[in-house]
Amino acid sequence: MSATMPLRLARAAVFAVVCAGLSALAHVFGGGSVPVPGLIGGFGLAFAAALPLSGRERSFGVILGLLAGLQAGLHLLFSLAHTMSAAEPFGHVHSGLVPGLGMLVLHGWAVGLIAMWLARGEAALWGLLRRLVVRLCLILAVHPDPAWTYRVRPWRAEPAITRSAPLRHALSRRGPPEVVSAA
Repeated sequence: MSATMPLRLARAAVFAVVCAGLSALAHVFGGGSVPVPGLIGGFGLAFAAALPLSGRERSFGVILGLLAGLQAGLHLLFSLAHTMSAAEPFGHVHSGLVPGLGMLVLHGWAVGLIAMWLARGEAALWGLLRRLVVRLCLILAVHPDPAWTYRVRPWRAEPAITRSAPLRHALSRRGPPEVVSAA
C-alpha cells in the first residue's frame, strides 16, 4: 500500500515536528541552546529527510537509522546556529561542535524515544488504514445484477463465530460425579 501526497506530507511533517522538537529539547537539557532560526532549519532538515521515505510503512530499524543521522545533523546545525548568535558573549556551553557526554546521552535518548514513538505510530497508522480499506470494501462491494443494476452487499454487524478444535490433552470433568458402589 502506497501513500498519497497529502498523507506523505502529513507524515513527514509529524516526523519533523517530533524529531526537531525532541532534539532541541535534548540539546537544551544537555547544556546548549537553540535559537529560533536553528529550530526552523532543523524542522526543514528533518522534513526534507523524511519526505522521500514517507511513501510506505517503515520498520523500527529504518526509523532508528534515519533518526541517528538526523540527530547528528541537528546537533551540528544547533551548534552552528548558536555560535553564530551574538546574544551570548561566552560562546557555546560545550566545546565547539564536539558534544560532551551529557549531550551525547541526551541525543541518544532522543533517538531512542523518537524511534520508538514513530515506529509504534507507523504500525498503528498502517494497521488502521488496512482495516479501513477492508471495511470499505465490505461495505461498498457491488455485484452486477442480470438487469444491470447494482446492489450493495449487506454488511454483517458481527463477524462469524469461529469454532476452535478440541484439545487432545484436555479432560472434560463436567457433570455429576460417578456413582461408586461398594460391593
